[in-house]
Amino acid sequence: MNNSQLQGSFAFKPNVMYLRPDFMVSTCNAEALKAVESWPTWPFFALSIYGPKGCGKTHLAHIFADQVALKCSKPIKVKIIKASDIKMSMVARLYAQNPCLVVEDVTQKVDNQALFHLYNLYHNEGGYLLFTSKWPLARINFDLPDLKSRLKMVPNVAILEPDDSLLEALIVKLFSDRQITVPADVVRYIVHNMERSFSYAIKVVERADELSLCLKRAVTLPIVKQAIYDISHNTQPDLF
Repeated sequence: MNNSQLQGSFAFKPNVMYLRPDFMVSTCNAEALKAVESWPTWPFFALSIYGPKGCGKTHLAHIFADQVALKCSKPIKVKIIKASDIKMSMVARLYAQNPCLVVEDVTQKVDNQALFHLYNLYHNEGGYLLFTSKWPLARINFDLPDLKSRLKMVPNVAILEPDDSLLEALIVKLFSDRQITVPADVVRYIVHNMERSFSYAIKVVERADELSLCLKRAVTLPIVKQAIYDISHNTQPDLF
């Protein structure tokens, strides 16, 4: 089935839950969870969590926000902001309003001067920063040498690609976020026939949901077989 045949289907935004009980722990992410939950006894004022797309970095950012709320004597709302959205004109206000800040998706393309001054403010004046990225901060080739040298000092914790048990749990959750219940044998088939990555699991679930909506059928083995075929043969636009 090609994408033109799916035009009559409706895409519903998944209802993603970011609570601590919804975070599935395995050997690939246990260290990252422990690091986030150890706040405010971090060895440094900043921490970086890195890993592949879909591995749970945003979920950990929300868990961090909940940790701050639980452990502070007065309510503090932790702002979560994309690194690419941070501009020089915002830096002073961000620090003044957010003693704890999450900066997501750090890449080389950020405003280097803005991130440099943000880092210095939190470091010199007191505050906490949680960074997320696909890579260790020390491996990102920032244009500004001073920013690169500062971020090299931030402790990094990796999230690795998932094992089979985590993949099964992840697929069940991804379908559940879309209000879909899938038989255990279908979940096992997906795990045994997919690329071992978070991003691939997300794409399989998205494609299976599209096919299910179009055909007005439950997600069954033939549906997921077609979804895996479509992804493996790159018949979806903008796959990765």
